[in-house]
Amino acid sequence: QVLLVESGGGSVQPGGSLTLSCAISESIFSFRNMRWYRQAPGQEREWVATITSGDSTNYADSVKGRFTISRDVAKKTVYLHMSSLKPEDTAVYYCNARSVYNSYWGSGTLVTVSS
Repeated sequence: QVLLVESGGGSVQPGGSLTLSCAISESIFSFRNMRWYRQAPGQEREWVATITSGDSTNYADSVKGRFTISRDVAKKTVYLHMSSLKPEDTAVYYCNARSVYNSYWGSGTLVTVSS
């Protein structure tokens, strides 16, 4: 069974930074891409960023220029570095791994942006 464990969430003031981590139980090369999603209170889950097996990256317009997705293959970890955080970035952030036939999710980590 594939396990994904997110960490790094917490409370931060507007304009601050946080880096989320997603530790994976299997080699990153097992997956076609890795993604971060988020779900704000009372809202649907939304896609935030993707990193592919070829290291290409894509971002939602709402985070472009502020968030950076990266990966460390040796550590089997995917990161989401978030800067210039806004109150509207407050959400539970989820890591997702997709292979050809399956999609796996972590349990999420809460990010709260508030003064």
